[in-house]
Amino acid sequence: MSCYEALADSYDGLTQDIDYAGMLQFMQTLLQQAGKQPKTVLDLACGTGSMTLLLAQQGYEVIGADLSEDMLTEASQKLMQLEQNHPLLICQPMQELTLPQPVDWVVCCLDSLNYLTNPADCKQTFARVYAALQPGGVFVFDINTPYKLKGLDGQTFLDENEDTYCVWRAEFSEEENSVFYGMDLFQREGEHWLRSFEEHQEYAYCPKDLQQWLLEAGFKSVRQFGDCRLTPPEDTEQRIYFLAVKE
Repeated sequence: MSCYEALADSYDGLTQDIDYAGMLQFMQTLLQQAGKQPKTVLDLACGTGSMTLLLAQQGYEVIGADLSEDMLTEASQKLMQLEQNHPLLICQPMQELTLPQPVDWVVCCLDSLNYLTNPADCKQTFARVYAALQPGGVFVFDINTPYKLKGLDGQTFLDENEDTYCVWRAEFSEEENSVFYGMDLFQREGEHWLRSFEEHQEYAYCPKDLQQWLLEAGFKSVRQFGDCRLTPPEDTEQRIYFLAVKE
């Protein structure tokens, strides 16, 4: 089963602990420090639209893009609560990103970039994001670090609520430089439980490589930050934020 096909309608219920508002506040602080006041924003790999919704509620003109039609269906339903300022949703892979018009800001949250398991696709995504930005535009994204992904090897996790039970196991492959998550998903349907399986893969990108590829894509200013901290990342950082500016 393709990534997020079965998980889409259970994703929000299993990830209620994600602090989207805190992430947005941190990214806005980065923008303030960079002297940027964007009005238009692309939520790249927007998933079920939780960040898209917050951005629209704060008055940004928003586009949400994601590869998964199932996740975009969930996003569309969530965004119906907006009385005005409705975002545009588009179904596109990151490495083929094409917007109707350039934006001031591109965000890509929750290690979505790690799901690009081919470095060539990552480089192409950086080029596409650069082209999608207005001059002076900003690209902010985060990654799971190699330190974190390698540390997941052999671990088993459980997420559950009243209607969903998800057991997932992580295995890191040195040959693939990736962690593989095998997810057994049990979803309640009336009196019965339906079982499905998904496999997710995240590539362990070296932050130095990402820094270099951003510069090669044309970005002139690239900075790295610790997890929601305004200081540089540490060696044992599990999540790193990047801020790249198109001059």
